[in-house]
Amino acid sequence: MNIDPWILAFSAVTVIVTIIMGFRSAKSSKSASDFFVAGRSVSVGWNASAISGEYLSAASFMGIAGMVMSSGYDALWYPVCYACGYLFLLLFIAGPLRRFGAYTIPDFAEGRYDSPVFRKIAVCFVLFIGFFYTMPQMKGAGVTLSYIFPGLSYWVGVAVVGVVITLNVALGGMKGITLVQAVQYWIKMFAISLPIFVIMSVYGGYGQNLSLNRATQDASPPPAIERVEKPEKGARIVMPEKTAPKDEAWIAPFGPLTTKAAKAAGLTPEETRPYALLYTFSLIVALVCGTAGLPHILVRFYTNPDGVAAKRTTMWVMILIGVFYVFPPIFGVLGRNFMPDLYTGLSGIKGTDQVVLKLPILIREKYGVLGSILSGITCAGAFAAFMSTFSGLLVSMTGALAHDVYGRMLKPSATAEERMKMFKWCAVLVGTVSVILGSMVEPLEINFMVSQAFAIAAASYFP
Repeated sequence: MNIDPWILAFSAVTVIVTIIMGFRSAKSSKSASDFFVAGRSVSVGWNASAISGEYLSAASFMGIAGMVMSSGYDALWYPVCYACGYLFLLLFIAGPLRRFGAYTIPDFAEGRYDSPVFRKIAVCFVLFIGFFYTMPQMKGAGVTLSYIFPGLSYWVGVAVVGVVITLNVALGGMKGITLVQAVQYWIKMFAISLPIFVIMSVYGGYGQNLSLNRATQDASPPPAIERVEKPEKGARIVMPEKTAPKDEAWIAPFGPLTTKAAKAAGLTPEETRPYALLYTFSLIVALVCGTAGLPHILVRFYTNPDGVAAKRTTMWVMILIGVFYVFPPIFGVLGRNFMPDLYTGLSGIKGTDQVVLKLPILIREKYGVLGSILSGITCAGAFAAFMSTFSGLLVSMTGALAHDVYGRMLKPSATAEERMKMFKWCAVLVGTVSVILGSMVEPLEINFMVSQAFAIAAASYFP
């Protein structure tokens, strides 16, 4: 097992700082209000950073770059829609939601419709969306730990991160994680931007890289390529054993940009796709509306002092995440040129999720220690990504169980102290289930899992 000390050091510092800040913040969490809504006293700047840190998950830090690398520019709809959803929050949701003054989203649902049934429905959706969203965070944890410790089992990384975050949430609640999430946003911003500036200063911009990587030997063509007739249903396809014609216009990876090779091979599209535009609009609606309906994001607006502060917070969140989303697609573009080997991962294109972690290796090959430092910084950013989002999801789901299920349905007479104690037990329960689910999703792509959570949120909480 060959472990880079710089990568290990930066990652360890991120985890240790998270634990220390969580413990220090936990000392100030004394009341039920502190645990559920951070005492409704978080300033605009801190809350905007905390929401951005919570929202920019493993899907944003690792998944977008991986999808741009694997799917091309069509994947840019993901960061665009992730950011645009906050416009709906700013215009229609943030202010009224905060002025309502509830503790949880199920609280708001029951008060808004004056029916306990809606509280029960809302609790189910909080848990359903939350667990769907925790799985990609756990996938990011497993992939990152496996990268830091080559040969380490995927599930070990999932378990380690799950235990650390569950401990933080159980001890400090919402107030305990607010400072942690705010700091983690700036860690992620630094970790995603610095490697890009360094890599492009060494290897040049995208246009220069494109011209330098047109050699045939840099491509990864399949062993055989030839147009075949569309087979009958159930028929077996046997590809002829001959290689595709060489073409100087090939670039790495073999894909949509190999236009001359495709024409030389006589390739044409198999069939038209009349619903392609419908699929695009469907994705836009799911991601934009899903952003405005994520329960772990909505509950953070209860931590602002008033509705005006909630709206100002939303405006700053749009700015912060908009700047962040400039960088992941650049990782994907550079990965297409420099790391075609990621396409031949153990389970197909899932290797592209690692492009953010592995691209700094290019600098290590030329400058040694500097590349290791950059790799360590990106690993620290990856840790901050899935840890901050998982902590927010854990608070949201735990709050729904402790406040709504236990405090409102099972034991309405429960005191604040009893609800706080139940909050801690529920955090352990939810954290355990999340680790179990996360250990089962290694073959799945991060952004695919996240899109499922967004679709559910768009169809439930947003309306």
